[in-house]
Amino acid sequence: MIAFSYLFALVVMLGVLVFVHELGHFLVAKACGVRVLKFSLGFGPTIGFGRWKLAWTRGGTEYVIAWFPLGGFVKMLGESPGEEDDPEARVHPDETLGAKPVWQKLAIVFAGPAMNLLLPVVIFTGMLFAGIPRALPVIGTVEASSPAATAGFRPDDRIVKIGDEPVTWWDDVEEGLRAQPGAAVPVTIERDGATMTLVLPVAARAGLDPFGGVKQVGWSGLGHARLAATLGVPKADAPAAAAGLRSGDRVKALGGLTVEDWDDFTRALAAPATAPRALAIERGPEDSVARLEIPLPPDATSPEALGVVPAAVLVSRVEPGSPAEQAGLRSGDLLVALDGGPVGSFAAFAETVRASGGRPLDVAYARDGATTHVSIAPQMREVDTGLGVKEPRYLIGISAEAPALLGAVGEEVARNPLVAVTRAVAMTGEVTKIFLQGLGKIVTGEVSRSQIAGPIGIAEIAHSALQRGFEAYLSTLILISINLGILNLLPIPVLDGGQALLFLIEGVKRSPVSLRTREIVQQIGVTVLVTLMGFAFWNDLSRHWSSFVGWLKSSAGL
Repeated sequence: MIAFSYLFALVVMLGVLVFVHELGHFLVAKACGVRVLKFSLGFGPTIGFGRWKLAWTRGGTEYVIAWFPLGGFVKMLGESPGEEDDPEARVHPDETLGAKPVWQKLAIVFAGPAMNLLLPVVIFTGMLFAGIPRALPVIGTVEASSPAATAGFRPDDRIVKIGDEPVTWWDDVEEGLRAQPGAAVPVTIERDGATMTLVLPVAARAGLDPFGGVKQVGWSGLGHARLAATLGVPKADAPAAAAGLRSGDRVKALGGLTVEDWDDFTRALAAPATAPRALAIERGPEDSVARLEIPLPPDATSPEALGVVPAAVLVSRVEPGSPAEQAGLRSGDLLVALDGGPVGSFAAFAETVRASGGRPLDVAYARDGATTHVSIAPQMREVDTGLGVKEPRYLIGISAEAPALLGAVGEEVARNPLVAVTRAVAMTGEVTKIFLQGLGKIVTGEVSRSQIAGPIGIAEIAHSALQRGFEAYLSTLILISINLGILNLLPIPVLDGGQALLFLIEGVKRSPVSLRTREIVQQIGVTVLVTLMGFAFWNDLSRHWSSFVGWLKSSAGL
């Protein structure tokens, strides 16, 4: 059943991509008067049982759906070397590919990749018409002792400008601040109906680019997600510890006031009380949760007075043999500081670890009311990116509860066709730009070539996306469609780019390339393509080799 779900996700995705690509060749070839002999979706024998087959003929073209779904092709009259003497070519000499002018040949060749680049525009347009959920530029968290806290930012502030640049979505906030490490940035916000400008001293620290490379980025301490009201009790002599509270307790209500996040908890503590108050909490895992009422002392009017902090990173598991285990970390430890600064969010903690380059980090954790400092040197490990592909990352080997709640969300909607298409083209351009940057880094070796995926890797990516939902599946389809469109433009014989190069040479020399030259070029192209596919397939196998060996051993009883 699991294998079927992988196959389904792969076949549907590749079926759409191949159909769109070959449809481009087909439509332009027909428009240019080239006779199309066969349009096949898939390779190999035609799908069928007995006399019933998925094949039909219309207008001189045979349409086929074949058994092997990893590809497809459009067969045109006079397309392959040596077909000039084909009987049908002699009957329809004006309908052969070779009889057409160079510009038409190029149009036919480029139509396939163009359709792959047009497909994302169509998908984005549809998504914009339906509405794409986007994070609004409303602050959910201000990390303690961060530049944002020092500058006076608060949860629920809405950011409207970064410098002179208007802000529409939270992505604009992150990109605008990360791009200005060490700068004092004026940020315009809306708070309680009033507009004001605060100067944010953006800190500079090591961070990651979209491809996992380490670079200096701006850090502000602002977060979109809201901080959950999960308690950290770092000191044994705090009023919270005396009242019986523990790290990891989840606050649900206080004095009759419902608590949804840390901001609610802070406001509930500060609210005037005319009678003793009790804190309603949940403790323990979700499958065996305990609900308790904890009386609070009357002077507990703030988290500081109660002696609690947000449990931003509460260790839930320590990987055996990991740097964290060797340093003495255990499940239930509350991480309170990293390199002398407070741990305000799991995302910030994880990025610092990944960008460390393996240098020792000073980690402070609270356990049983005492705080301990340890030095932990992250190690490089292969981890799943969530897309079915593994990549090397520096890790210390912990899993942690990262109590965060969804921040303010809106929808990007465009139902005016002109607006929607314009925006969709821009979105496709943004994804294409990122893909080209990543491709360049793979070529130069800045990004590991192990990231190149073959059929198994693509199946895992498609399956992972489908499990995360239809929107994730469409996003993956968009990325792979752009991938297919651009890679087909590479000047490698057999690919569309290689065919276009041959046609350009014909145009320059004003005569067809010799049959022998075309055969040699095609042989080179096939060799290059098979080598690339073999490399990608080897990457797929390498990612699963240890699991395969383990399965063999268990099957053999070793």
